Amino acid sequence: MYAVGMGETRSSKNLLLQAKAWADEQTRLKVVREMYRMRFDEPLPDDLSLQQIRGREGVRVREAYARASRESGVDWKGRNYDRQHWRQGDPVNRALSCANSCLYGICHAAIVSLGFSPAIGFIHTGKMLSFVYDIADLYKAGSTIPKAFQVAAEGRPQLESRTRQACRDAFRETRLLQRISGDLRQVFSVVADAPAGEDRDFDADEGLPGSLWDPQLGAVEGGANRSTEQEELRHGSHAPRKGPGVAEG
Repeated sequence: MYAVGMGETRSSKNLLLQAKAWADEQTRLKVVREMYRMRFDEPLPDDLSLQQIRGREGVRVREAYARASRESGVDWKGRNYDRQHWRQGDPVNRALSCANSCLYGICHAAIVSLGFSPAIGFIHTGKMLSFVYDIADLYKAGSTIPKAFQVAAEGRPQLESRTRQACRDAFRETRLLQRISGDLRQVFSVVADAPAGEDRDFDADEGLPGSLWDPQLGAVEGGANRSTEQEELRHGSHAPRKGPGVAEG
């Protein structure tokens, strides 16, 4: 799953729903607002602009760092790291990067296995993992941030290894993978259940071939020889057919 994977699902319904929600500016904004709403314990006023919501999100994240610093006793000077000089970073920033990497991995696996695209992001954009970052941000304040500070407070030896193990245990104990699955459904609950013309999910039955796209009919059943339909179109829908009382020659 770190490289590529399609999961066990064969239906493209979730991917089409995601693409439809992303392509329309109004539905994309609904999804963005829902993602932000899910991060806060208290309801967000409906009249807030997107810029105002981002401002509140910045305050929420800053408070999450400050709270983790107080509870762990680890001094916090801000998020700062350099991939090219990894060992020069302070312990808590290294632990945060490692913990977030673990979180991205489990979010990536959930997204792909449920048939969504990790690249079609709503808040984040322009990266192959944009949607992974969108979903991971739902959980950082309650999972990776406090866990990274806790590990950093325990000392420097084997910092990255201990961070990965701590995240593994925390994800299992909180049933995070199961939660992600439900939250993905919640994210898209603000848009239609299926794209227009795709309400017949022919791909859902693994024993059947996929559907065919038609600009007028939407999805039509695949795996059928349509030569008869072509003959009817060529000769007209009322072309003579053999039957009782019809001469052969």
